[in-house]
Amino acid sequence: MNKTFWIILFVLGLLAPFAVYPVLMMELLCFALFACAFNLLLGYSGLLSFGHAAFFGSAAYITGFVMTQWNFGPFSGIVAGTLFAGALGLVFGLLAIRRQGIYFAMITLALEQIVFFLSLKLPFTGGEDGLQGIPRGMLFGFIDLNQPLNMYYTVFAIFVACFWLIHRTVHSPFGQVLRAIRENEPRAISLGYNVERIKLLAFVLSATLAGTAGATKSIVFQTASLTDVSWHTSGSVILMTLLGGMGTLLGPIVGAFTVVGLEHELSGIGSWVTVIIGMIFIVCVLAFRRGIVGEIGRLWKRSF
Repeated sequence: MNKTFWIILFVLGLLAPFAVYPVLMMELLCFALFACAFNLLLGYSGLLSFGHAAFFGSAAYITGFVMTQWNFGPFSGIVAGTLFAGALGLVFGLLAIRRQGIYFAMITLALEQIVFFLSLKLPFTGGEDGLQGIPRGMLFGFIDLNQPLNMYYTVFAIFVACFWLIHRTVHSPFGQVLRAIRENEPRAISLGYNVERIKLLAFVLSATLAGTAGATKSIVFQTASLTDVSWHTSGSVILMTLLGGMGTLLGPIVGAFTVVGLEHELSGIGSWVTVIIGMIFIVCVLAFRRGIVGEIGRLWKRSF
């Protein structure tokens, strides 16, 4: 994709809060970043994790705790949540990375359920009520994040920075090695690559970025809840990635915007929204096996 395309997307992001409710746009960007982080693991490394909500939700709790109890500012709070998610990702990775396929997925799910139980039982998490009233505060001491536009552009800046990091990662030699491992792991081993170490690094990076998304979301909505760390959230991010097109840079963003947008627009019909999204997913899997962006890319290459 050329620079003009990215510049157009950047300008649209700057203008978005004047056309769409800013809080909805912030939610879309947080989940888009979460999906991009997950795609770095699944789409480029070939590792299916069922426990990524552990990093998303735990970062939200840590950010909420340090900001409410220790009076951290929003920048320090997001950094604290991000670092905790990265450390938790390292622990998860060391325990699970030697397994493959369904065994890897089940280990991550089991570890995520442990994090969910701790989030429910530990005294500082608020139990079933979660953490409420997380202050947005003043960014760098002079940017009032209680102002919707200030909060939006902060979220947008975080998203752009993290997306740039993902873009650089997948187009670097490290990203090429990840693709090689995904396509043919025995061949990558025969070429002398330390596959376990590379996959562990990818896992920790993905967990860290997922934590950034969760920490940012906790400040946007001023709350951290059990929903953030539940397996349903892990399932949602898998759906977003597959629907948009795994292994593509824009796919997770399109998938996240589609799923969250539908949930918002169809919220009036209650639990039926899950059925509708499920039906859309089934249609896309049957008709667009590469996902929305993947199929558009295939048709574009065929036409030109």
